[in-house]
Amino acid sequence: MGDVKESGEMNTSERLVGIIYDEKMCKHHTTDGDYHPENPNRIRVIWNKLLANNIPQRCVVLKGKEAEDKYLTAVHSENHVNLIRNISSKQFDSRRNRIASKLNSIYFNEGSSEAAYLAAGSVIELAERIAKGDLNSGAAIVRPPGHHAEYDEAMGFCLFNNVAVAASFLLDERPELGVKKILIVDWDVHHGNGTQKTFWNDSRVLFFSVHRHEFGSFYPGNDDGFYTMIGEGPGTGYNINVPWEHARCGDADYLAVWDHILIPVAKKFDPDMIIVSAGFDAADGDPLGGCCVTPYGYSVMLKKLMDFAQGKIMLAFEGGYNLNSIANSFLACMEVLLEDKPVSGSVEAYPFESTWRVIQEVRKKLSSYWPELADELSLKLTSQNAPHPHFLMSNSDSEDEDEKAPIIVSEVVQEVMEPFSKLKVEDSQDQVVTSSSSWRTELSKIDIWYACFGSNMWKPRFLCYIEGGQVDGMKKPCTGSMDKNPPKEILWKIFPHRLYFGRDSTRTWGPGGAAFLHPDSSAGEKTYMCLYKITLEQFNDVLLQENVSSNQMISPAFDLAALQSITNKGSISLEVFKSGWYHNVVYLGNERDIPILTMTCPISDVERFKLGELPLCPPSKEYACTLVKGLVEGGQLSEEEAIAYIEEASLKPLC
Repeated sequence: MGDVKESGEMNTSERLVGIIYDEKMCKHHTTDGDYHPENPNRIRVIWNKLLANNIPQRCVVLKGKEAEDKYLTAVHSENHVNLIRNISSKQFDSRRNRIASKLNSIYFNEGSSEAAYLAAGSVIELAERIAKGDLNSGAAIVRPPGHHAEYDEAMGFCLFNNVAVAASFLLDERPELGVKKILIVDWDVHHGNGTQKTFWNDSRVLFFSVHRHEFGSFYPGNDDGFYTMIGEGPGTGYNINVPWEHARCGDADYLAVWDHILIPVAKKFDPDMIIVSAGFDAADGDPLGGCCVTPYGYSVMLKKLMDFAQGKIMLAFEGGYNLNSIANSFLACMEVLLEDKPVSGSVEAYPFESTWRVIQEVRKKLSSYWPELADELSLKLTSQNAPHPHFLMSNSDSEDEDEKAPIIVSEVVQEVMEPFSKLKVEDSQDQVVTSSSSWRTELSKIDIWYACFGSNMWKPRFLCYIEGGQVDGMKKPCTGSMDKNPPKEILWKIFPHRLYFGRDSTRTWGPGGAAFLHPDSSAGEKTYMCLYKITLEQFNDVLLQENVSSNQMISPAFDLAALQSITNKGSISLEVFKSGWYHNVVYLGNERDIPILTMTCPISDVERFKLGELPLCPPSKEYACTLVKGLVEGGQLSEEEAIAYIEEASLKPLC
């Protein structure tokens, strides 16, 4: 650690700021030496930058400390903790890469266990010292990062959820320290899905995440980070998501969110301590984030938080993959913690129009829980906005301000960006390709009828799932199926099921409800459905695209065994897609001895719609237009009849 010693000399007039860095966390790296964005240089460059600016010399430098299992199992399952504890041992040498290949964007080596335990334990140690009052604030320069790690799964470069473990430790293991309420601010460019799930039902933790979302198409590639996800039970209203609709958000956008959402809520919540999941991948120049936050922007965001919890703030490093950006941003934040000098600079740009729209949607959704958000923002304020950013059709969603040539990044980084889940351990690829080819060959010989009741009734829209691409009104393109052959035949039928519209936004169409079919038949109901004769292989690819953002499928979700059993069961809920909206495959009978299948929500979701736990919502104009086109061009209804049919389904109570 250079010339810095633990509890080194410092100016006593300054705040007592702790800092943790341990070179042993650099032992976690790829096994073959190939480049990976989450690599040891991320923390080394930060440490060296701070050393060069005499920051550690004025801080209380703490030694890294490994976490105890009993604290880790407060957030993670015993199986998960056991896996991470043992994954670097010799007994796992022959299967370490194979295990990693089954996880989402994870690698392991002989140093992974020690690094993961040090990262979590160091964040706990620093949090405890701040809570005790030994320190005013602090920063943990740790890796691997943590906010994606869930109860039973490592993902998104994260092994243990460092911040969640530390917050749980303070609340449940050290109640005598008086930390009864914790504000977790996650400004990493990716949604902190693991942290959100940990405190989903807990009103002691206010979890706030601002992140690039793009209606669920940006990593982690689901709807967990949408603004409608506000917690459940006692935790309702204590989970706040601010989802960016596109890249290029910068200082003005983030500070608008601080001023009009986070700061008013933080004042009311009045936390005893603040923990920042300090990812710097929203920084200008980051190859994965595609956003434009400057070191000045991060310093202002942190400075505004210093007004709360008597300044008891801890930064825990998360993402960030441009070495210069993360070093400069971390330095700016450390200067704020030390109160070295007033924050200087200015924000000359205005927020994007989409930023104001998202802010207003978040305020409206949370206003019943936080009256401070109830007032409408003035038109004078929201009319001050930047033009919508221009994008290149590239994986990075990044373009220079003056429309220069696009930023070029390595092939590895491009794979990570669309999304992390494409980054797999290399030595598993042959096995994956062979396995995938085998089941695809088998299922390509089996035909089924796929019955569509929503936007897929319009053939050009459905072909997006087969050939790839998008139609007017869609926010993002589809990846398409492996087999891009069009349907062998198309026909229409009417089924005695209830059509309705639910949820209030989708990643494909934006705001507005999506079509759902009640899984159970009812004699008084009538739903028009377009049947496409496709292969069972294609049906699996459509299932994937309807439920998740990834376009990788190593094994079928709905195989021949499922096809044989569904005729008796009537429906099968696919656990592999349980977080998706359409993971319930329903059998509707046969047509010419070929099974008719559709996909919709499970009965449990229907009940949640009835109870108001999930919103019923009319479709957007663009989405409804595709249904009308499908019904009219399919020869089922006139345009007026089709509009009336959709309106009736939207307005009729769900019984």
